[in-house]
Amino acid sequence: MLVKTKAIVLSSLKFQEKSLIVKCFTESDGLKSYFVQSAYSNKKANQKIAYFQPLTMIEIEANHKNKGTLEHFKEIRLAHSYHSINTDIFKSTIVIFLSEILHHAIKEEEKNENLFSFLETALLWLDAHQETSNFHLILMLEVTKYLGFYPDTTEIEFSFFDTKEGFFTPFQSVNSLTEHETHLFKKLIELKFDANQKVFAGIERQILLKILLDYYTIHLDGFKKPKSLEVLKEVFS
Repeated sequence: MLVKTKAIVLSSLKFQEKSLIVKCFTESDGLKSYFVQSAYSNKKANQKIAYFQPLTMIEIEANHKNKGTLEHFKEIRLAHSYHSINTDIFKSTIVIFLSEILHHAIKEEEKNENLFSFLETALLWLDAHQETSNFHLILMLEVTKYLGFYPDTTEIEFSFFDTKEGFFTPFQSVNSLTEHETHLFKKLIELKFDANQKVFAGIERQILLKILLDYYTIHLDGFKKPKSLEVLKEVFS
């Protein structure tokens, strides 16, 4: 079936000498993997390597056989040309890190237009703004809304957050954050992209990042912590 859709590149893996296997989160069909033959050849101008960098937004025309095998692009073009993400070391590091997070977190081959719309809007915001030090934390938390394990904030006034159950509680248990960690987590829940990015100190961001990675690990089977984690820590230290 011929499909025209927007897509966000989650990963690309070199195959043999000149080809790529590209995993995308598409607006029309959710997660899809594509085989790009001769991606490193100058003869195919519509399959430039630049299209397949982490979290690049593309518009594609593709043949979807929907048989669990690799699909094939017919046409590709950029949906949005980033102005700063690819040249700003902080933003490009965030994008590499988040592409790994999404690669391991999004599993379903089914349409999720709300998640796609959120990611598209968030990435355009990142490209357009300078104060972005909490962007990865906010995005990771917000994505849990679409994956089904966003924290239950009904009783957010309680002092401890139970990471396994996903709610706040007056009692500390083996699965709960400390009171200080819970306080930081509450501040993150209330934070928006446009808020003051200096609300957290560097060490507090590190604490929150660990909390979020542990939270993902608890609620997503097979979730792997990104290889780029140490690079992210280094850049934001």
